Amino acid sequence: MSKFHVPDRWCGHCTAAITKAVTCADEGADLAFDLDAHTVTLSSTLDDAALAGILAKEGYPATPAG
Repeated sequence: MSKFHVPDRWCGHCTAAITKAVTCADEGADLAFDLDAHTVTLSSTLDDAALAGILAKEGYPATPAG
């Protein structure tokens, strides 16, 4: 399980874009968003570096969240 802080503004479009990008790379990924905390928790076969790269490529630079 990985958790990232994504400080940019969030809306339904943002969560849809992140979900689409991650699930294109890992169809079995499970994502949970906390819009108030600006975090996304992911269960994926991809490692943190790959996930962070996907988020950054989509325009949502992220840092690991505890």
